[in-house]
Amino acid sequence: MASAGLGMALPARGQGNAAKPAQSHLLARRLRIFIPANPGGGWDQTGRSLGAALVACGAVGEVEYQNEGGKGGTLGLARYVKEYSSDPDTMLISGVVMLGALAREQHPPVDLRDIQPLARLVNDYMLVVVAADSPIRTMRDLGERLRRETSATPIAGGSAGGIDHIFAGGLVRVARGRPEALNYLPFAGGVEVVGAVLSGKAQAGISGFSEFSAELASGKLRAIGVSSKRAMFGIPAVREFGLDVEMANWRSVMTGKDVLTARRTEMLDALARATAHEAWQKTLKENRWSSAWLPGKDFASFLDIEVATTRLMLYLLKLRASV
Repeated sequence: MASAGLGMALPARGQGNAAKPAQSHLLARRLRIFIPANPGGGWDQTGRSLGAALVACGAVGEVEYQNEGGKGGTLGLARYVKEYSSDPDTMLISGVVMLGALAREQHPPVDLRDIQPLARLVNDYMLVVVAADSPIRTMRDLGERLRRETSATPIAGGSAGGIDHIFAGGLVRVARGRPEALNYLPFAGGVEVVGAVLSGKAQAGISGFSEFSAELASGKLRAIGVSSKRAMFGIPAVREFGLDVEMANWRSVMTGKDVLTARRTEMLDALARATAHEAWQKTLKENRWSSAWLPGKDFASFLDIEVATTRLMLYLLKLRASV
């Protein structure tokens, strides 16, 4: 189950921004960043942080943000394709969550063939958290519950079919439970996941560090594992408890299908400058994100593998979500 992305052993490429920033050039006086998610979540944080870095490095004059959430980003994707396919001044935030949402639809009206990849930006490793007073003290405890009482151990996370859902299914599988019996509660954002765990509706929650940080700091939640290869943030890796699952919630930026090659090159230059800027580096530290810079053709190749892997994982784990 180990993976730099989803479920299979893939080479960890592009873990630092090695691109040399271009000379100062104004990409656009006003750039739009379309975020196919509700405000406050990981995609929204990524989009707004990227916009701030693009302004800070002088690549754009100002940034307009447009949010449209729902169905793992697929509703926003459809609108982006309809309205901005040839717009040279609009970028789209995306990520592995969208791959899962698209894979769950047999015939989605639009998919990744209707947009063009620019660059992978970050890896956001997932935390497994429980309420402060939960009898589940470690990942070993949670694994044992998932083995013995899979359906009676509800887990809350992001969109159905997304990375949190697949990670939860992977946990059940390596714990020798029944993934098809997983009681997964999908939510649109981290706030709802926190609420489900604190109310007792879910026994555990899965999301990124930034979405749990306030409740972890206040002591309302306890983190019992992280989805990385090794311990991070002072939290043990899930793998340390004999549950060999490693996944990263990567996020990226795309552009319209009809945007010209020369303009995509200019966009990549601007993104390289922005992600090398101190404003972006500060964001990485504050949100506990890992740089996963992978531009252009390398990202496109990576994306092809991730699409196939996501479909395979959803099929093997027979995942369903409670509603």
